[in-house]
Amino acid sequence: MAASAISNSLLSSPSPPPPYRPTFAWSPSRSQVNLRSTAFRSYPTLFTTRSSLDAANDTKQDTPIELRYAAFPTVMDINQIREILPHRFPFLLVDRVIEHNPGVSAVAIKNVTINDNFFPGHFPERPIMPGVLMVEAMAQVGGLVMLQPEVGGSRENFFFAGIDKVRFRKPVVAGDTLVMRMTLIKLQKRFGIAKMEGKTYVGGEVVCEGEFLMATGSE
Repeated sequence: MAASAISNSLLSSPSPPPPYRPTFAWSPSRSQVNLRSTAFRSYPTLFTTRSSLDAANDTKQDTPIELRYAAFPTVMDINQIREILPHRFPFLLVDRVIEHNPGVSAVAIKNVTINDNFFPGHFPERPIMPGVLMVEAMAQVGGLVMLQPEVGGSRENFFFAGIDKVRFRKPVVAGDTLVMRMTLIKLQKRFGIAKMEGKTYVGGEVVCEGEFLMATGSE
């Protein structure tokens, strides 16, 4: 009888509660996760992330503007340029060479200032650098490529022979810096003719481009 009573008491006892399983609810409109259950009160959890780019931007903002931008490198200064090009004031239109591969290509800059002698007449009310002078400046950079022993050019018999496909994309004004790239694309030493491709940039945008012919024949 005693064993039967114990058995009946075990069979009649309530079953154990199910395991605890919290439920999750996603609220995308508020970008948070709510954890809800009957065991405890739910609290919103907010996540904030910061990337290395944010830290870099903060550092840049803390740096004074005059210290944020590096100067162009100097591969040739104005004195070295004068040793190669025969041009002189007011027609020397290259201030500095920042990249130079003799007989292949060159990148140079021209700082455009309101003191340039062409601005009073072009135009008095709206100073704009003449397009023909941009072309001339690019041709002078081409001269820095060609007047090298690797090419066989000589300042005594080097001439600007022609231009093709020239386009002016944007006006150039005082305060701009022309960044001019000239690249040799074809050289015919037998005939003394060189064909070059040129592009000029201001602030990373093309303002002038075209194809140039240079002659290395006799006068």
